[in-house]
Amino acid sequence: MLFLPHRGNKVNKWYTICICILELLLTTYAFCYNFKMDDPLIQLSEDYKWINFFDFYWRLGIDGLSIGTILLTGFITTLATLAAFPVTRDSRLFHFLMLAMYSGQIGSFSSRDILLFFIMWELELIPVYLLLSMWGGKKRLYSATKFILYTAGSSIFLLIGVLGISLYGSNEPTLNLELLANQSYPVTLEILFYIGFLIAFAVKSPIIPLHTWLPDTHGEAHYSTCMLLAGILLKMGAYGLVRINMELLPHAHSMFSPWLMVVGTIQIIYAASTSPGQRNLKKRIAYSSVSHMGFIIIGIGSITDPGLNGAILQIISHGFIGAALFFLAGTSYDRIRLVYLDEMGGMAISIPKIFTMFTILSMASLALPGMSGFVAELIVFFGIITSQKYFLISKILIIFVMAIGMILTPIYLLSMSRQMFYGYKLINAKNFSFFDSGPRELFLSISILLPIIGIGIYPDFVLSLASDKVESILSNYFYG
Repeated sequence: MLFLPHRGNKVNKWYTICICILELLLTTYAFCYNFKMDDPLIQLSEDYKWINFFDFYWRLGIDGLSIGTILLTGFITTLATLAAFPVTRDSRLFHFLMLAMYSGQIGSFSSRDILLFFIMWELELIPVYLLLSMWGGKKRLYSATKFILYTAGSSIFLLIGVLGISLYGSNEPTLNLELLANQSYPVTLEILFYIGFLIAFAVKSPIIPLHTWLPDTHGEAHYSTCMLLAGILLKMGAYGLVRINMELLPHAHSMFSPWLMVVGTIQIIYAASTSPGQRNLKKRIAYSSVSHMGFIIIGIGSITDPGLNGAILQIISHGFIGAALFFLAGTSYDRIRLVYLDEMGGMAISIPKIFTMFTILSMASLALPGMSGFVAELIVFFGIITSQKYFLISKILIIFVMAIGMILTPIYLLSMSRQMFYGYKLINAKNFSFFDSGPRELFLSISILLPIIGIGIYPDFVLSLASDKVESILSNYFYG
């Protein structure tokens, strides 16, 4: 990006979009032709020595767990750069940060070296902070500072956990994730490691009470940044929970998983009941995404085959749905320049296409059958029911509370679309005219909608990617 001309907006945009499309084509090519579905081990691996002194390798590789998130990352980033067409201020820096974010995300999803994972995790933070503080809304500096405090503070725990795990036990420091998966620790030490990693990942995939940076950040960020945040950044936390906490620390995870279930149910209820009280449109969608992340936590905590599969499916489906909702909120904000819901109303008459897409996607978010959200949440329910670990009464309680959360979800989503699109508030206003969505925005929303419906109709496509990997992770749990 540095060698491109400083003035040309178009050059930067098209360069970035071409790079993103090229990467997406590369990943899909590798996925179609070189990726073996039935192999739970690492594939397509790279292994170069980087620093001799510390036994630090440049290790990358893909397995069934990370291929779905990598494809999701490529897809959402390409669409987010397309969505960022209206950005004209400092467009070179903007697109540079988008690409830097892209590389950090791909790196943290595919790294096989635990220190490299941490470095990529940190590389992610700086572009988000800059994108927030330069292209945000009115309170952008406040929310950017809050974001960087939360995430950088949490990654201290991540660093301590990484160093502790790698330096413990052997004479040589081992950073290789495959070797670490076979290592066993004393119980107290394992619990300490687990708590450290849990704090780091709980800030990223917001687990209550560490979620408060998310509504502020989403409420202020430019909507292409919002797409990346909701679609991919939140998924990094859940991916880290599965990849590090479940694979590396099985004893501690089987001790902590009831608490994860409890926190997940509380989170579904809490976020779904906080969401109707938000005046800001983007904050309301942000709380809905917090509520949907609760299902992922419950699926991870249930330690069953369907539970974990459902959690991975929910990671992918919420990546699409959250990004699409934020994109549509951003485009409608571009039209009318209003943020608060009680000032809107009656937009359906003048922007019918956006209205249609918004209705379909909010239906997808409230888990309408035939959309991807329904399948994922259903499989998580099955995971709780078939779990051997919990008593019947606790299972019934958890499912009952989750069902209340499922009832609260349509309430805030439908009231949101009612406040935005129905009524007569804006029609009677003076100088009232704005355009419906153009071909670019229509293409974007339809191309996000297609995989949502596709996963909803044939979820086995995503489930078959990770099922062998899930079985090999869960084989650690049924010993003795």
